[in-house]
Amino acid sequence: MVLVGRVLSITSRCLRFLTTSSTCSNPLFLKLLQGSTSNIKPTLDCEAENQDSLIWEPLLTSLKSSSPQKAQLVLEWKLEKLLKENERDQCRYSELIYICGRVRNVQFALKVFTVMEGQGVRPTSVVFNSLISVCLSSDNIITALSLFEIMQRSEDCKPNSETYNMFISTYSKLGDIAAMQVWYSASKIVGFLPTVRTFEYLITGSSKTQEFDSADKFYEEMLQLGIAPNMCMLQNMLDNTCQKKQYSKVNEFLKFVLDGGLKLSGQMAKKLMEIYSEVWKVEEMEELLLIVTRTNQDLGVLSQVHCGIIRMYALSDRLDDLEFSVGRMLEQGISFTCPDDVEKAICSYFRCAAYERLELFLERIRGSYRLTRSAYDLLVAGYRRAGMSEKLDLVVKEMILAGL
Repeated sequence: MVLVGRVLSITSRCLRFLTTSSTCSNPLFLKLLQGSTSNIKPTLDCEAENQDSLIWEPLLTSLKSSSPQKAQLVLEWKLEKLLKENERDQCRYSELIYICGRVRNVQFALKVFTVMEGQGVRPTSVVFNSLISVCLSSDNIITALSLFEIMQRSEDCKPNSETYNMFISTYSKLGDIAAMQVWYSASKIVGFLPTVRTFEYLITGSSKTQEFDSADKFYEEMLQLGIAPNMCMLQNMLDNTCQKKQYSKVNEFLKFVLDGGLKLSGQMAKKLMEIYSEVWKVEEMEELLLIVTRTNQDLGVLSQVHCGIIRMYALSDRLDDLEFSVGRMLEQGISFTCPDDVEKAICSYFRCAAYERLELFLERIRGSYRLTRSAYDLLVAGYRRAGMSEKLDLVVKEMILAGL
């Protein structure tokens, strides 16, 4: 109790409250929001008995954004309810502490912990972890470290792998790679094996601070342990490869992802297109299109690849290939999503003085794509330079009809 009191003292000096905004459509939330402060607890007594436990987090988050005082009263009511029921299950207290973390209320989370001990309910590692999580999510690292020290000195509540992972995650987000690695080394020293989440934190933190060699080291260690990477890690590793200009490794990365039965994300596809564009590797783009089509990738991925290919052909003024690629894309039910790609195609036609082909291109995409103001501006400027007054007049009329 003395140690917890010291933690409370530390927290009172470090605490800060952060607001969050969300919506909650639950009828109970509306009653609490619209009712008076003095009526919060009576309303909960009448209405909250049969509420699903999953409603409390979004309800409190929304209520704190609108009325912090009412959110505080809800937390007090939940704690009072545990006391009235003489609750002995540590999990119930841990759940309440967790909810305190979602609304960044460290002080009340520590109060719940103290009340639980006062009831003679012995804390567990799970309860301590919930409390540490609250502190870390509210940037109260000093308090979290104090709690970790208490766990280390206890007999029954020793830190577990989740405890170490929370600190690794926190320092990863802060970009403090030295501290992150210290906690990782400490977890291995006490015998905890890293999990996929551990490596996600390590790789993400290293990538964010451009410690690419460290990210590579953690990635290799993970593979050696037989742990499959998740999409977040793969995205980071692809970004790292691009940052290091290791274009030769891109195909190796792609093969690893697809051979593993994984699907590319839209962000990955976009990054791959950027890489190939930088080195003008349109042939590799075509190969990628065959691969993603064969492996039934998501529509967003296919769209990124199709548009990337069309963009390259437009920049190279390869009109035959451009038109073939546009037709191929439209046949698959995919249309342009980025105005810049259409505008690059328009510019290519003007550079080649291929005015009739430009008209055919515009007619071809008209059913699935609406020209933007900037695209019309390019048409106006292009036809004016070419001295094509009739075409210019038609474009201006079309702009007027389109409300532009």
